[in-house]
Amino acid sequence: MVDPTHPSTGGVRVKVLMIQNCDIEGFGLYEQYLVDHGIDHSLVRADLDELFPPHEEFDAILIGGTPISAYAAQEYPFLLAEREFLRQAVFDGKACLGTCCGAQILAQILGAEVHRCKQMEIGAYRVRLTGAGRRDALLQDFPHHFPVFHWHGDTFSVPEAAELLVEGEVCRNQMFRQGKVVGVQFHLEATSIEAGVWADAYRDELVSVGKTSEEVVRECQEYELEMERMAMCLLDNFFELALDTATG
Repeated sequence: MVDPTHPSTGGVRVKVLMIQNCDIEGFGLYEQYLVDHGIDHSLVRADLDELFPPHEEFDAILIGGTPISAYAAQEYPFLLAEREFLRQAVFDGKACLGTCCGAQILAQILGAEVHRCKQMEIGAYRVRLTGAGRRDALLQDFPHHFPVFHWHGDTFSVPEAAELLVEGEVCRNQMFRQGKVVGVQFHLEATSIEAGVWADAYRDELVSVGKTSEEVVRECQEYELEMERMAMCLLDNFFELALDTATG
């Protein structure tokens, strides 16, 4: 577990900013991790036009999802403001972890494209570490194959200077890292409670994958404990990365 006063910081406490982009897509297990570890954190509701604090005040930034496509940002002023805030944070070397659309926004900032998947992914799927993923400290203690929860119809290309760490069968690009910037397409932070909320809110999308809301929730429940362990492991490793002054 990460210590909020990790020795590499010289005793300075870790401070985290969470950017939420949608009313029903919060941070689930990731937020619970911050609470359980006593890590100082703040939440900005970008979709409600809340003002961003100076990124210099934080050691790491977590960016959440939204059903809005990252490539439609021009139609949503709050996403344009968020992308500019994150652009400054990224190029100042701030550690950023984006999930789903949050990952796609980070990919865009790093020069990659976001586009529709050949097929939506909704429910539980299995993914695998790439060769780079097996070597990367970010995924230390991860199995080579593991289950994840999905709800997305878009995907990112891998930024030119980044490495693809996790890949899937339906949608290949599942996680990338470039320095302290990490993009994760899947939702390790989601429990079956979140899955049920999303299944109710996005019921019309279930037709595209031929699943019922009950099936999606059941899939999440089946792997919930395993995904929770990996969510905790991912944040342990991410905060180690965030506090490593040698990582560019």
